[in-house]
Amino acid sequence: MSDVTPTGVAFADGAYMPVEQLTVSALDYGFTRSDVTYDVVHVWNGRFFRLEHHLDRFAASMATLRMDPGHDRDGLRAILMECVRRTGLREAYVAMVCTRGRPPPGVRDIRQCRNRFMAYAIPFVWIANEEKQRTGLSAMIASRPRIPAASVDPTVKNYHWLDMECALFEAYDVGADTVILPSIEGTITEGPGFNVFAVRDGVVLTPDSGVLEGITRGAVIDLCRREGMPIEVRPVTVEALRDADEIFATSTAGGVMPVTRIDGRILGNGAPGALTSRIRELYWAWHHNPGETTPVDYD
Repeated sequence: MSDVTPTGVAFADGAYMPVEQLTVSALDYGFTRSDVTYDVVHVWNGRFFRLEHHLDRFAASMATLRMDPGHDRDGLRAILMECVRRTGLREAYVAMVCTRGRPPPGVRDIRQCRNRFMAYAIPFVWIANEEKQRTGLSAMIASRPRIPAASVDPTVKNYHWLDMECALFEAYDVGADTVILPSIEGTITEGPGFNVFAVRDGVVLTPDSGVLEGITRGAVIDLCRREGMPIEVRPVTVEALRDADEIFATSTAGGVMPVTRIDGRILGNGAPGALTSRIRELYWAWHHNPGETTPVDYD
């Protein structure tokens, strides 16, 4: 293809453009109030992974926030496909975003805002680089709790990240790679852009509330059940995570990522655990399953 733009392609206001040209008004409530929802799906080996799950979640988020992207489901899918096609990328990070938009001049009534939809495809983004995928991440449990779910619904994907950003600096200050936030009640929630799993006595555990219902999280739950691996979706205390045999994180931007150090404690022998490694292998193998993937038409 002669028209490929491998650095990234965006869509907004009915037009495709290089991703560097995508802008958001400083007056958009998505910017001034974080009144926005989004979703991110990845393309691997030229195929979207669980695209329909992402479209389901995006639609549910917009319905909760009373937003209308101005495109039906087929239209959204076609826009994402075209963004990827125009990049020529076989491994891509693909985002869809809907902001509240701007109200008419002199008006503050959010019901009068015209929602704005944007999408873009860029080269695949890794939360954990190749070395960390091999050796494992070091994490700490933050002293700062996650925003309560009763205040900001974490199942609606959002940009309310200041609690996680401040907690990240806390982790960086002690030499950790990333951070996991507790709830006010003392249970584990999530980290910046990822869900958390623990393995104790051969049982896989992951929090049942206070977290984004991640698509990769859901894939791991499905895989464990399909493979007969014991898994429990329930509250996980901070103490249980600290005492876990294995820990891993899941995200569209990285898949299944081992954690080999928590609050300075080395897990196992300091290498990814056997169950974590098995789940990670199965997860990436699932990307070859036609029932879980949607091919991109690059022609």
